[in-house]
Amino acid sequence: MKFINFAIVRFSIFLTIGFLSAHFYPVTTFLLPYLLAFLFVFVLFWFWARKRIFQSVELGIVTYLCFFAIGYVSYQMRLPMFQSNHYTHITTSDIPEMLQLKITETLKDDNFNHKYLAEIYEVNGNNSKGKILVNVSKDSIESRFLVDDLILVYSTISEIPKPLNPHQFDYSKYMKSLGVYGKLHISPKEIIKHQIGAPTLRGFAQNRRARIIEKLQKTKLETDERAIIQALVLGEKKDIDKNLYEKYAAAGAVHILAVSGLHVSIIYFILSFLLKPLSRFKYGSLIQVISIVLSLWGFALLSGLSPSVTRAVTMFSFFALAEVLNRDTNAVNTLFLSYFTLLVIKPFLLFQVGFQLSYLAVFFIIWLLPIFQNIGYSRYKVVRKVWTLIAVTICAQIGVLPLSLFYFNQFPGLFLLTNIVILPFLSIIMCGGILIVILASFDFLPNWLAETYNFLIEKLNWFINWIATQEHFLLGDIHFSALKTISAYLTIIAFALYLKKLTYPRLITSLVTIALLISVYIYDENRYSKSQLVVFQKNRQTLLAYQNGKDLSVFKSDSTENLSHDYPIKAFKTKQNITSYSEKTLPSIFKYKDKKILIIDSLGVYPKHENIHTIILSNSPKINLNRLIDSINPSQIIADGSNYHSYVDRWEETCKLKKLPFSHTAKQGAFLLE
Repeated sequence: MKFINFAIVRFSIFLTIGFLSAHFYPVTTFLLPYLLAFLFVFVLFWFWARKRIFQSVELGIVTYLCFFAIGYVSYQMRLPMFQSNHYTHITTSDIPEMLQLKITETLKDDNFNHKYLAEIYEVNGNNSKGKILVNVSKDSIESRFLVDDLILVYSTISEIPKPLNPHQFDYSKYMKSLGVYGKLHISPKEIIKHQIGAPTLRGFAQNRRARIIEKLQKTKLETDERAIIQALVLGEKKDIDKNLYEKYAAAGAVHILAVSGLHVSIIYFILSFLLKPLSRFKYGSLIQVISIVLSLWGFALLSGLSPSVTRAVTMFSFFALAEVLNRDTNAVNTLFLSYFTLLVIKPFLLFQVGFQLSYLAVFFIIWLLPIFQNIGYSRYKVVRKVWTLIAVTICAQIGVLPLSLFYFNQFPGLFLLTNIVILPFLSIIMCGGILIVILASFDFLPNWLAETYNFLIEKLNWFINWIATQEHFLLGDIHFSALKTISAYLTIIAFALYLKKLTYPRLITSLVTIALLISVYIYDENRYSKSQLVVFQKNRQTLLAYQNGKDLSVFKSDSTENLSHDYPIKAFKTKQNITSYSEKTLPSIFKYKDKKILIIDSLGVYPKHENIHTIILSNSPKINLNRLIDSINPSQIIADGSNYHSYVDRWEETCKLKKLPFSHTAKQGAFLLE
């Protein structure tokens, strides 16, 4: 791994370790004063070491510790607990506040709300800061807000709720990775004032993109085809049909729907080819690079300066500048320079899935591609080009596979076929899409061009649909833990190093990593061997599950519907590594670990004078809970999501008076009995 010799790579590694340490091992003390003191020590070491002939080990250690500390403190500085004027310190839950907001981003709407990200400027007239999620009822305002709009509202800030069932997507955690720590739900009467705020570059870009989308909607482009153009060129995925998106995911082609490094690289190489004649003139190379960088950022503006496009354009801007400043610069060095720069500006990027996958894919392409090119070398240029395309796809897939399995738990077996067919034509589709967007923005899009593009995208969607229907090639519900992910990457790295240089120590290292991976698999098998009873939270339905090792039995009130691939069972099965699954009718009374559990449904029938440990109330039974408790004397009571909230509130008050533990799955989440 010769690239480790680059200083920027080592600095990036220690900066990353600092971020991770601050994230997973936070402290309540603000460490900025200690960092400044440490930097002073570093300066003293530097003055002492620069007069020495040989490099100082002490200076190296202090330098790396400095970058670790910079990463730790930089992450701390972004946390609300270390920002005195953050709105979380000023506002009080359940109490309305006068809030001045500025819309910074539009999000995908849900069934009932327009959704935005906003920056808080004032709370009750006092300066404040912090990002917030804003939900505006669709029927509450006639038109949507635009980026950079200022709104004055009188409303209550609440926490973004955590998932109520185990192993479900944690939207609150995702929002925190964006620096968002609260949400607003606004009704018409809470909007005091609305006006256009001071324009920003990102606001201009996003509003311009919104106007282009409105003009695209007036063209001859079909709905699905227009949504694909918006995703490919404008980075706008909100209008893509859910079923179509799932087909792209099943075919292993979902990456083409998110404007990222792949799309920017296509534009980069096309521009490099078109502007190559400039290099023959004096200062031609500089003009070429400046033109490429400006064009890339022009594309970023066209796509609304979305985060994925911005980081991809930043990455390739570094590649372009490195090429003109030093043609011998290693690509990995340039990659890590862009990685370092982006993380210094926005540390939270490290915890976003798109950022992780993008940099892993590019890194493994740069690192592994020479190995594959040597393996498949041919004297025929056409064969070399085809093999390079295949090798790039394989390298990228190797790089992102463990992390993709960890996050998405599926593997598209036909990814290679999909990418071999699509990638050669993606540049044509991209260039055509950019042309259509430009012409549509000036209201000058010919119908014949729109219909031609419709035809191309229709054929692309047909191919994707055909790949997605080959269900036996789609491996789903794959259990892949964090430990498996780490050990898989160690194995990949060890084997890549061995293939680069066939030595005995590297062979031993590869075998050790394989042994480690096997050990992790064995550990995971035993880790999920426990037994537990889960009362899931699901609206209007009672749902229990008994896990015994890798066997899962689901007890449900609806005997007809199969729930194995539905919320919340599917994610639970995958994460708990379940291999044997069954569904049964919900019993009225059963025993779990010598504890009798009684389920009382809408009929309100229950046995008298039974030795019951836990009572589960479902489907809003009309019972006198005082009398029930006196009769049965249970140890705890659980109300699931099938009950009326008014009933649950009354039951909760009764249990408080009786000093009896009470749980409501709609508030506390799924109840686990181990």
